[in-house]
Amino acid sequence: MHHSTKEKNLDSKVTNKILLVGNPNTGKSLVFGHLTGRYVTVSNYPGTTVEVSSGFLKHSHNKTLVIDTPGTNSLVPMSEDEKVTRDILLEDKPQMVIQVADAKNLRRSLFLTLQLIEMGLPLVLNLNMMDEAKERGIEIKEKKLEEILQIGVVSTIATEGLGIDKLFKSLQKKTFSSYRVSYDENVDEALEKMERLLPGNHIYKKSLTLSYLSSDETTKEWLSDNLSVENFEQLEEMKEALQKKYSEPLSLVITKCRMREVEKILRKVYSNGKAEKTSTAKVLGRYSMHPLWGIPILLLILFAIYQIVGKFAAGTLVNFFENTLFGKYINPSASYLFSFIPVPLIQELFVGKFGIITMALTYAIAIILPIVGLFFFVFGILEDSGYLPRLAIMVNRIFKFMGLNGKAVLPMILGLGCDTMATLTSRILGSKKEKIIVTLLLALGVPCSAQLGVILGMLGRLSLAATLIWSGVVLLVIVLVGFLASLVIPGKSSDFILEIPPIRVPKLSNLFLKTWARIEWYLKEAVPLFIIGTLVLFFFDKFRLLNFIEKISSPVIVTVLGLPKESAQAFIVGFLRRDYGAAGLSALFNAGKLDPIQALVSLVTITLFIPCIANLLIIIKERGWKTALGMSLFIFPFAFAVGGVLNLILRAWRVSL
Repeated sequence: MHHSTKEKNLDSKVTNKILLVGNPNTGKSLVFGHLTGRYVTVSNYPGTTVEVSSGFLKHSHNKTLVIDTPGTNSLVPMSEDEKVTRDILLEDKPQMVIQVADAKNLRRSLFLTLQLIEMGLPLVLNLNMMDEAKERGIEIKEKKLEEILQIGVVSTIATEGLGIDKLFKSLQKKTFSSYRVSYDENVDEALEKMERLLPGNHIYKKSLTLSYLSSDETTKEWLSDNLSVENFEQLEEMKEALQKKYSEPLSLVITKCRMREVEKILRKVYSNGKAEKTSTAKVLGRYSMHPLWGIPILLLILFAIYQIVGKFAAGTLVNFFENTLFGKYINPSASYLFSFIPVPLIQELFVGKFGIITMALTYAIAIILPIVGLFFFVFGILEDSGYLPRLAIMVNRIFKFMGLNGKAVLPMILGLGCDTMATLTSRILGSKKEKIIVTLLLALGVPCSAQLGVILGMLGRLSLAATLIWSGVVLLVIVLVGFLASLVIPGKSSDFILEIPPIRVPKLSNLFLKTWARIEWYLKEAVPLFIIGTLVLFFFDKFRLLNFIEKISSPVIVTVLGLPKESAQAFIVGFLRRDYGAAGLSALFNAGKLDPIQALVSLVTITLFIPCIANLLIIIKERGWKTALGMSLFIFPFAFAVGGVLNLILRAWRVSL
């Protein structure tokens, strides 16, 4: 349980807070947007990589902060996202909690509602997506549900902004529910005894005790720290005695009791009549998960993503921004202006080879921003259309072998556009272990579109055999390293639990709002990293450390890879920007300094080589400097080892390319 000193970047001075809580895919972000408007802060929760959005409530005179918590299925956390949500609920003492529920999946939502009520928090239940519920013939007796749960119940269609005014009105009435879940007789008896041992002023006694009985390790740690040794030992003994009365885990016993209570409520308030006629969207949604027809749909979607992000954004847009906007106007203008400053060092610092304008801003704005911007838009379409869960289902079996689940497909595919941006999207994965594995695989074996373009151009001048060997080696390395990483990296993979929303046409205004909010985040968070990286390179160059690195790496490149010493520079430049490294090798090949085998070996090695500096900085930001250093120390020798082995095999077998 997160009880460290509150260094929170959520505004700690604000006294009134409203928390938005809900299962994943319930339209919580849309409701949050309606409540707060455009002025939103996105920040990492302290000590985690989990993003939490916050913004001030519209029409609020007392500066009420609305916090959009990560999607959760239970308050007994099974992932980092769920732990953050539970911790915010416990620590932030909210004025109100709004649970955003998917009206067509009331069963799953009520399971969470009961846990929120047990926390003793003032609660409003927001039944969202009512239009989709009605399409399926679902009817919910809202007034009856209000009476049973003793909380406010408000229905909305957030995509159209319907019912939001009622939601605003419901916030004026602070309602505490006295509803109680009927647990098993043995559980109820144990709860009564155990609650007496908890700190007297703690208002979440029942919720804490149930989490402890459900084997939540973070709750156990908190109780151990906050109770006397004698009281904690008594708790342990009571839990052990209670467990002996059941053949199944206590967590399952408690879950079954809650689900029984949910079913009892559903029988009184929920009916499923005749659904409306099957629409084209429903048919498409069904076929997109079909074992046979789902594959061509999947390939078509992935091809479209690659064409939009990998080709158009990383090709056409980047070419315009880099060569025209920055190349012809911004950089020459900056160079002209700085020519009036008679200090060569300042000129070089801003407009030199490693200049803040000519390198840092050119990379961040001209090269990465077009890719990131269009990716955010495409990602928004995948989110709002309901295809994202289907995409994950189609590839889940393949990724399971590497200790991942189907959600990992998105960052891996988007890495073909830009690894820096793809590393950021690894946040969608449920566990720390999965995030580390995907980050490692992106850094190791997924070439960005700019590098891939140069590589494919070079392979095209070799042969089909060379292309097959290159792709075969890279894919084999990704699968093998992913499998081994899943065995070595500690931690558990998250459960692959996904709610399948219906296929729907995304609303353009929502897409633009989402995209703009994410671009704003990129400009604030990522751009400073490019400036820092450029400054590091600037000083490395000034102290001739880059020349030193080139000299010491030349013997390894010549001996292990069998390449000419001139190719050392290509690998160093490849760290600055991946496609520049591949372009350097291409220039050597065009000049006749690389034979076909050397060309293939160099391409395999530079594909597996350490990530570019922008990606490395993002890895440091997301995973921490120790993890980033560990990955670099593994990738660097590993890439050279694979290249060296490939060189020996190709030479020994005298492969003709």
